[in-house]
Amino acid sequence: MELAWLDDFIELAERLSFSRAAEARHITQPAFSRRIQALEAWIGTPLFLRSTHGVTLTAAGAHLRSRADALSRDVRQLRSEALEVAGRETASLSFTATHALSFTFFPRWIRDQEPASPLGTINLISDSMAACEQIMLRGRAQFLLCHTHRDSPNRLENSGFSSTAIGEDVLMPVSSPDASGAPQWSLDAATKTPIPYLAYSADSGLGRIVASHRATRRARLDAVFTSQLAATLHSLVLAGRGIAWLPKSLVLDDLGSGRLVPCGGKRWQIAMEIRLFRPDSNQGHQAEALWARLAW
Repeated sequence: MELAWLDDFIELAERLSFSRAAEARHITQPAFSRRIQALEAWIGTPLFLRSTHGVTLTAAGAHLRSRADALSRDVRQLRSEALEVAGRETASLSFTATHALSFTFFPRWIRDQEPASPLGTINLISDSMAACEQIMLRGRAQFLLCHTHRDSPNRLENSGFSSTAIGEDVLMPVSSPDASGAPQWSLDAATKTPIPYLAYSADSGLGRIVASHRATRRARLDAVFTSQLAATLHSLVLAGRGIAWLPKSLVLDDLGSGRLVPCGGKRWQIAMEIRLFRPDSNQGHQAEALWARLAW
């Protein structure tokens, strides 16, 4: 069995669509279908039921799905450990990080770590929170950097992963200013007209945090645009298209210059932690040395 077949299986089990799963795996649909068939032949039983109504897991497929993430992660970890024992492991660290932190926090943070000890080659995968969770569950990165909030748990908590807080941030509602420098829309103003709202998609970790905050659910908002990227919402707020909850780390310069202004008081702001997650299993000498410094 090829490990890629297992990754294909996980993707198809998540999406239940050959076309979408093939696109996510960056291969053609015929090639993807052949690899799923090869996995089913190797196991000796169908894993999916195909019909005109879509794709569903068989009982065997559901059983494999319950263990596939851990199996993929363990196989990759076993390979890494074997290379380390053999003395052929290249000094490197692999991170996945949400888009907002990849652009702002990560470059500064990683520079701060380097004086303490050489980190070797740094590999960074930037994606949505949902994709980052999948990357970690499948063992494709040693660390995940993300925003967290106590009311919005993620898939790695209580799932064989540990984390440590390495920073703080705030989600704050912001707007472009009007001619007088006041926000174009205000969450604190009494108005019957819904405020145009630039929202996060369901794949976004920041979107989960905003949705879990009680104050935001009471606001009169009209979602006029949705994206998983804080950077996209940021550009639209600057263009005067509506309000959005954006990380303070992303908009600090804009607030200082007056290009953006807060459009709600403290009760609308959401304090967050920036946390680093890692699997509980040994991640190799380089990763464990970094973790020992951070978790001290």
